[in-house]
Amino acid sequence: LIFLGIPPVVAVGSEAPHVLASSVSGVIAHWRKKNVDFKMGFFLLLGGVAGSTLGVNIFKLLSSYGQIDIVIQFLFIIFLGFIGISMAFESARTTIKNYRTTSAIRTKLHQHSWIHGLPFKLRFHRSKLYISTIPPIIIGFFVGVLSAMMGVGGGFIMIPAMVYILGMSTNVVVGTSLFQIIFVTANSTFFQSYLNQTVDIVLSALMILGGVIGAQIGVRIGSKLKAEYLRGILAILVLLVCAKILTGLILTPSDLFTTSIL
Repeated sequence: LIFLGIPPVVAVGSEAPHVLASSVSGVIAHWRKKNVDFKMGFFLLLGGVAGSTLGVNIFKLLSSYGQIDIVIQFLFIIFLGFIGISMAFESARTTIKNYRTTSAIRTKLHQHSWIHGLPFKLRFHRSKLYISTIPPIIIGFFVGVLSAMMGVGGGFIMIPAMVYILGMSTNVVVGTSLFQIIFVTANSTFFQSYLNQTVDIVLSALMILGGVIGAQIGVRIGSKLKAEYLRGILAILVLLVCAKILTGLILTPSDLFTTSIL
């Protein structure tokens, strides 16, 4: 949206309803395949709703100082760059060693870390985990803050965290992530509309139409591709977007000054 010339503030506010609708469509598809851990999703959304509420208020504060556009673009550069490079290395390593992703992930699940020593443990049957509820809440909180400020679902941060920190199986992380995103983006949409008035209804409606259809197609395509290939393709796209935003901040614009009717 930013590349199309839409102001970052409006792009962030209008993207939230699109993410919400796409997530609902995606969850339905994953639920039919029994790939959603609703119990884990509940604790993720507890932190996510609180985080998104804080994020919207930070968004409003930065908007009042006139610095929100730069902040949004820097956040995208940092997180897209980190996630893109991480996924690229992961995909390349997995492909070169010819390991199946599920085998690599299952090996990680048997390693005990500091997370297993935390209190308030519960058994998550769908994810086949017995861990503390504290990490899911904390992860959900930080993703909620970023989701509200960047206008994204947070899946590019949430999914790696669910796999490598919580130790969840790859077959349930996407559906579970989408489940919590529904509530986080619904909360963000409400507050972006009420506090910041940055939601473009027409723009959101058009994106929702494409997003709902695209989510169903994405689930079907994703089930036919190997995980390492899917990560590799996504890494390339993420890094291209990151490079585009970075060059936009560094290079001198062709028009240093513009005029518009207020």
